[in-house]
Amino acid sequence: MNENKQKVGLGQEVASLVKTNIRDYMMYIALVVIMVFFAIKTNGGFLQARNIANLINQAGYVAVMSIGMTLILILSHIDLSVGYVAGFSGSVAAILMTKYHMNEWLAILIVLGLGLLIGLYQGILVTNVGVPAFVTTLAGMFIFRGLLNLSLQKTGTIIIPNKGFNELSNGFIPDITTKGDLHYLTLIIGGLLVLAMIYTEIKTRKNKVKYDFEVPSMPIFIFKLIALSVIIMVVIWTLASYQGIPWTAVIVSVVLIIYNYMLNKTRLGRAIYGIGGNAQAAELSGINVKRVTLFAFCSVSLMAALGGILYTSRLQSATPTAGAGFELDAVASCYIGGVAVSGGVGRVTNTIIGTLVIMSLTNGMNLMGIDIAYQYIVKGLIFVIAVAFDVRNRKK
Repeated sequence: MNENKQKVGLGQEVASLVKTNIRDYMMYIALVVIMVFFAIKTNGGFLQARNIANLINQAGYVAVMSIGMTLILILSHIDLSVGYVAGFSGSVAAILMTKYHMNEWLAILIVLGLGLLIGLYQGILVTNVGVPAFVTTLAGMFIFRGLLNLSLQKTGTIIIPNKGFNELSNGFIPDITTKGDLHYLTLIIGGLLVLAMIYTEIKTRKNKVKYDFEVPSMPIFIFKLIALSVIIMVVIWTLASYQGIPWTAVIVSVVLIIYNYMLNKTRLGRAIYGIGGNAQAAELSGINVKRVTLFAFCSVSLMAALGGILYTSRLQSATPTAGAGFELDAVASCYIGGVAVSGGVGRVTNTIIGTLVIMSLTNGMNLMGIDIAYQYIVKGLIFVIAVAFDVRNRKK
């Protein structure tokens, strides 16, 4: 009798958790469904170690731009210029390294500084001049597209010979030994990630219990830890059986950790959510709305510049077409990842899942040889469904 009650109790708790967090769970379910579908359609090719590493490298530039875009969308603004800011930044990096023979790391620092200046320019137009973000960044899209074409007008595509630069989106972390078929440093990092995840989850649970917040029952909590540990180690084992963890994954992880900490653990993060929820109330409570908004525009342009570096590194060249449609993938990743259309809600960790959804669709359809026209249609439909689901769910 007690066992039946426990089973019923666990069943009800699981149903309640799913109902309460349906938006987040649907995102993960969608990612799993997409991966299983393409794994079947490609006879397992989609889940091969080589393709998983390729997917990570392909998704890197969109991931960092999406993280920056998350802040802008939480504030109820938008930045349509990120695509061509990324393309122009990549062309500047290529010119500095090839024409002026500049060290790649110095060139990267200069390009990141350029991204900050672009964000400062657009942020001042929005906050001080009062030009709407949509108009400012739409103008920026035209301006930086023109600058991209001008910068490559005489040379056309620029091939980048710098090995260190090209390794950013094509290389892998070194191993501690050359013996064996596995990448042992990747396995060690995977084990440390599992331990860090378990420690963080236990600490978070204790803090919630301490302040009388509702937490899942112990069986569900343990199941969650086991499930997350298995997922992490499956991905790690897959990468370790190839060449290890790509440098792209390291860069995206560092950016993700910084932004996640900033949004969840700092006064600035609370101010961003507060402004997104109600800008007038935030202003009355003493938050400097203009300064926070300016920071967000500098941030998104910085991430666009980093995205441009990763994309250019991936191609090992700067091209006049770089940047086309990047902003659409970034915005779609954010909304699929749960950023509210009305602002005030969103998490960068979920944005990364949204990025994986978008890029998994692209990668899988490319493997299947689906025409690019149909790829746009499918991604558009997924985008609309995700936003419609979010709007309906929040109304309920």
